[in-house]
Amino acid sequence: MNKFKNTKKKGFIESFPETSLETSDIETRCKFNFSFFDDSQAHGSSLSGLEPGVLASIMDKVKAYSSHELNYWRNQRCGSKGLKILADYEKFPPNSNFQRPKFVPHDVTWSRFRMENLSRLIGFTIPGDLKKIKAGKYQYDFNTFYVVFIDLEHNFYPT
Repeated sequence: MNKFKNTKKKGFIESFPETSLETSDIETRCKFNFSFFDDSQAHGSSLSGLEPGVLASIMDKVKAYSSHELNYWRNQRCGSKGLKILADYEKFPPNSNFQRPKFVPHDVTWSRFRMENLSRLIGFTIPGDLKKIKAGKYQYDFNTFYVVFIDLEHNFYPT
């Protein structure tokens, strides 16, 4: 019979993570990239100009959306009209209140994530037909949403 109990050992072992990269679902989670973010346009918002509650709400949505791959969100619907959470557009909308930034590649798929009410994250994804093409020494990432605008008033694709 062991009269000594090592509670520190038990606590130490229980603190180990239960998952690893190999057993996690990390490869299926989409990513958000802000390197093409443009806050210079009149109808867009800057991160620093957002009220803390609005910024927190956006980040909560980004966190939630990051839990699944982009294709999952393309097939999810919300609201009474069943509108897509993530919608792709063939091109930059001609009637947009935004101007297409020249630093965004011309051959991307413009998209939007529905946030709250009229709010949208506007950006682009890499078209799926490029899967067979290698970009230099790197493969394109088809599970990344590149954020270009924060559109709080539905000005990107006015209806």
